[in-house]
Amino acid sequence: MELPNDGNRKMLVGVSPDGHLPAWGRTRLARELFTGRYQPNQSLQLEKIAAEYEMDNESVWRAFTEFQTLGMITLMGRNSAIVNPPNPKEMKEAYEVRAALEEIAGRAAAAALKGNTVGLVSELSAMRAAAHDGNLDACIEHDISFHHLILKASQNDVLIRVWDTLALDLRMRAVIGKISENLRDVVESHQPIVDALAKGRGREAGVLLRNHVETFSEYIRKTESDSGFRRAVGSDLERAKDVQQAFFPPANLSIPCISCETFYQPAHEIGGDYYDLLSLQGGRWGIAIGDVCGKGIGAALLMASLQASLRAQTLHPHLNLSTLMEDVNRLVYESSPTNLFASLFYAEYEPATRILKYVNAGHNPPLVVRPRNGSCEMFSLQAQAMPVGISADAEFTSTTFQFEINDVLVAYTDGITEAENRRGESWGEQRLQNLLRSCCRETPEQIIQRIQDEISTFAAGQRQRDDVTLLVLSVQDGCDV
Repeated sequence: MELPNDGNRKMLVGVSPDGHLPAWGRTRLARELFTGRYQPNQSLQLEKIAAEYEMDNESVWRAFTEFQTLGMITLMGRNSAIVNPPNPKEMKEAYEVRAALEEIAGRAAAAALKGNTVGLVSELSAMRAAAHDGNLDACIEHDISFHHLILKASQNDVLIRVWDTLALDLRMRAVIGKISENLRDVVESHQPIVDALAKGRGREAGVLLRNHVETFSEYIRKTESDSGFRRAVGSDLERAKDVQQAFFPPANLSIPCISCETFYQPAHEIGGDYYDLLSLQGGRWGIAIGDVCGKGIGAALLMASLQASLRAQTLHPHLNLSTLMEDVNRLVYESSPTNLFASLFYAEYEPATRILKYVNAGHNPPLVVRPRNGSCEMFSLQAQAMPVGISADAEFTSTTFQFEINDVLVAYTDGITEAENRRGESWGEQRLQNLLRSCCRETPEQIIQRIQDEISTFAAGQRQRDDVTLLVLSVQDGCDV
């Protein structure tokens, strides 16, 4: 599959072969029409619009013809137009179609884009630069180009025709101003899409694309609410934050012969990271940590569903962890809002034998650090299965790990390793491993503090982009049979 060359990519974002950017004037016009600069029933003179937006008369006429198709204006001959009231319902329906269309395109494009995402990476880098500069017009043009590359790679002409029929390029340009406060989050939601496509994971890419579109649509919907509603939502979010805190285990929970410390900090009011400690039959303990794809309310809803599903399954007798995880996965799959999914590490620990049985469903591998002869040996509890909630029929393999006294287990979410500095570099797993080797004899509380301090120094004031969760357990003696 050959991706578009530079000339073709320019045409995708409205750039003419001579390097001019006529689409940017149209982008600004669409955005200002949709965001309320022009009032319903206001008359617009095409000649004045052309001068203000640095467009020629013919370009304005073509743009207004498209706007009329979307119901944004009514043309009055070739010289003027009347602004129509916005139609949120019609826009919502178009974005519902777009969400399904992009999911199909992502699944189909994965084979062609596996190991071949240079174009997507380039567009995402340009989006980040434009978002950093506050250039909405440039950001949306590169966003459009990003999605066109995926559509083209899908080799599905029907999808492209539907995209064009719904004038989705124009709709994206029109609403960009509505999401300006959430622009960086929207831009960053493209990264996991690139990662999934680079690995050829079509199902995952499709779900991520659908989630991206639905999140985009949700931001638009929120901005259309009046200030009183927004205040009510803000109050609800504060209450939701308190409710979410109740989902986590109490701070004074004690596991026999284990010293434990946790840390959780959401990127927004509420988040999608999850951890739990469960007292099970036979003196065993359940240890869970997960990360929902997405942020905000939708992610928190799936996090709550995941926790409820897992706790319900641990109450029932089960043959092995594989069966338990298959049941949890099926429940999450059936109840997932907006087709979200979650990585999950779940383990059952027996203090008397110090045996840990675990399943890692697509989660960052927890690290076990073992003090040994003046140094620290390290083990990585790697993922063996896909995240939960993607497929109802997924299978999960369990593994056993034998702890020794003084071993330290460090489980975390990717908000730790993906913390960025001012140059856009990630802190990364290697820095985490190096740090843990230097402090493996310290207490869990000290280890968490060391990690926080190192990330804070590395980030140098950069805004936290993702939820951050740490779960650190140190194995103590005294529980031998």
